[in-house]
Amino acid sequence: MYDATFYIIIFGEDNGGKTTLTPTNLFVSDQTMPIGVEFYPRSVSVDGQKIKLLVGVLSGEERFRFLLHQYCKGARGGLFVFDIADSSSIAHIDDWLSVIRKEIRAEDMFPILAVGIVPDEECERQVSREEGIKIAKSRNLNGIFECNPKTGENVEKAFEALTSLMLDRSK
Repeated sequence: MYDATFYIIIFGEDNGGKTTLTPTNLFVSDQTMPIGVEFYPRSVSVDGQKIKLLVGVLSGEERFRFLLHQYCKGARGGLFVFDIADSSSIAHIDDWLSVIRKEIRAEDMFPILAVGIVPDEECERQVSREEGIKIAKSRNLNGIFECNPKTGENVEKAFEALTSLMLDRSK
């Protein structure tokens, strides 16, 4: 039995690493890219509450962006995912946010976190921590996490933080 259920979206460029966050915390290097959208269930615990998440992973391919507004409907929060080792994966953040924010009503108070997927080697980093924080703040995002899906570092924390924000806003 769950205390609450939320639908969330994961969005960003195809080269951003979105699918490495699903369907479990385990990294699968040969994950396929979603065609349009793929859905995964996920459970998290926040403040003693068991929460069920339906996670919609949106394709980053431009040819599917016309569908994006449909998958925003009913969502209660989102994760913008980018690859810290590929600065081009953050290049269209404003385009993504524009479409999403057009579909979300102001009263919905839709939290969005940025999630940077860390590279295997620090020397591969193209987006500094400071730059990531600056990008998140300048776009009024609700925070930023650097996650390593291979080790699981911060993956669960990112989902818990988004869930906590959604719970706070649903009161």
